[in-house]
Amino acid sequence: MKNILEYFEKTVKTHPNKVGFVDECREATFSQTALHARAIATALCAWGNKRAVAILIDKTVNCIDTMLGALYAGDFYVVIDVHSPVERVNGILNILDNPVILTDKNSEALAGEIGREYLLYEELIQTEIDEAKLLEKRNCMCDLDTAYILFTSGSTGMPKGTVISHRALISYINWVTEEFGFNAQTVFGSQTPLYFSMSVTDFYSTIKCGCTYHIIPKPHFTFPLNLVGYLNDNKINTIYWVPTAISILSNWKVFDVIKPQYLKTVLFAGEVMPTKQLNYWIDHLDSTVTYANLFGPTETTDICAFYILNREFSDSDTIPIGKACDNCDCFVVNSEGKAVTAGEEGELYVRSGFMANGYYRNPEKTAEAFVQNPLQQDYPETVYKTGDIVKYNDKGELVYITRRDFQIKRSGYRIELGEIEAGANSVEKVKSCACIYDSEADLLVLIYEGAVKDTMVVLEAVRNHVPAYMVPDEVRRIKEMPINANGKLDRKALLATYKTL
Repeated sequence: MKNILEYFEKTVKTHPNKVGFVDECREATFSQTALHARAIATALCAWGNKRAVAILIDKTVNCIDTMLGALYAGDFYVVIDVHSPVERVNGILNILDNPVILTDKNSEALAGEIGREYLLYEELIQTEIDEAKLLEKRNCMCDLDTAYILFTSGSTGMPKGTVISHRALISYINWVTEEFGFNAQTVFGSQTPLYFSMSVTDFYSTIKCGCTYHIIPKPHFTFPLNLVGYLNDNKINTIYWVPTAISILSNWKVFDVIKPQYLKTVLFAGEVMPTKQLNYWIDHLDSTVTYANLFGPTETTDICAFYILNREFSDSDTIPIGKACDNCDCFVVNSEGKAVTAGEEGELYVRSGFMANGYYRNPEKTAEAFVQNPLQQDYPETVYKTGDIVKYNDKGELVYITRRDFQIKRSGYRIELGEIEAGANSVEKVKSCACIYDSEADLLVLIYEGAVKDTMVVLEAVRNHVPAYMVPDEVRRIKEMPINANGKLDRKALLATYKTL
């Protein structure tokens, strides 16, 4: 297999009239999606070979048609957040250097605001399909071709474009669909944006297995009762959400009022899952529900390690990230460039068919992260240096400690901010928390959201969890923790908020 579309075409042939994709405005069968995608592809063929197709369309079925259309044309796509500032959108477009820009009527105002030529979805789907041209394009493809680029925030403030090939995408989707048994009866309730790496799992699993993919309206995550009602109305049995989204239902104790009736698989990734909030789900839902912690960076397509919960955890425990996925090797290297010993912390490295090709037009950052395997120098072998600090527990499971960027040294001590957060989160009425380091004032500050008015209660819980040198200098309670566009905690915004308190 050389192209992810081969899975889609098999699904279209097997389930032509099955509804594959649903948003607030419409639903589309697999055959309808294929017709729109191929029409778009025919129009794109006039623009040359292997071009970047920048998609300025919100998370809708229209966006899905366009993503697949770019692949049919032999191009690669870049989904751009239509709610981003125009400056950031233009920054990405500048990096792509003269991409084909595609939008729809709902987002046309943004396309006009950026001041560049664009194509309109509603016009492109009227294009007569040129089967010969599409076959010609397919015959020139190979599995090393780029499928898409996902832009993530860079340390310099400039976005980095992670380049994912068809080979990496096929390898990853083969693993995840087999591991979790996705099939035509799987009904996804999708939470993550299509410009975020987590979206790859439920979207491309739908492509491969003929699942049904429901785009959950974003306002439902503000009204948790409506969210569960949506899950039930659409008989959703599988979700893959960021922990912040999962925690919304726990924090509001929604399952005391209404429970998901069809849910069988709960997957989460993207940030640390607070064990207390997960335990609420485990305690209130059917014991047959499968819970799994998926872990990995965009640079490994989506995931490189996973842990399926098979035992109980207390509210103050950390859930392991488990073991490497099949066809993926995770290994831990210490500061001396050697494999860690038992219990020793180190940086996680990955070698896998899931691995990205590097960063788009950014050879310096590519060379920093995609490096020669430090554990063998006999032949060229590129591995990905994740920047994640991990260790093995006494069961041989990988446990996430922190990001290398989040690990600080103070008064000669190495401090893991995640350990402080775990202690605070064990307090019953703490909904969400984060520890930040104000380097200018040399202050370790714990900030939380929740009904615990006395900050000393939270501070005491942390004292009981960490050594004295890790106890925060300040504990602040705020009304609401800032969340970014992906639904994850926004630490940069939190630091800015703290400085104004």
